[in-house]
Amino acid sequence: MTKIESKKTEANAPAQKVFEFLLDMNNIEKLLPEGKYSEWKSDGNSCSFKMQKAYYIGLQNLSSEPYTGVKYESTQGTPFPFTLDVSLVEENGSTTAQLLCEAQINPFLEMMVKGPLKNLFDYMADKLSSEFSSNA
Repeated sequence: MTKIESKKTEANAPAQKVFEFLLDMNNIEKLLPEGKYSEWKSDGNSCSFKMQKAYYIGLQNLSSEPYTGVKYESTQGTPFPFTLDVSLVEENGSTTAQLLCEAQINPFLEMMVKGPLKNLFDYMADKLSSEFSSNA
């Protein structure tokens, strides 16, 4: 099992607000790097897109723990099965967020995708933070 953790970022909002943002799969698009994905689709409960015009990624909400985290899982057609947890910790009205991906990737593919995935999850964590900093 491959584990990839993003850096921790601060969102200038209560955990409830960040949690509700993450529950709506339409909002995942706001966390993706512009120009790096295409074919975005979402129905609010799941989303899919092509990353770098090559890999199809599908996500759906697997579970959630009110105000402390949301767990997504990959859907059929994604190159490898994975889960993506977003943990939330509120302190003094601000929320620390971190993404953790657990993926079943073969060793050869892991060498090629681990770095880019780490960069993507760090980017998504930064975007989550800035989503609330600009709305504060």
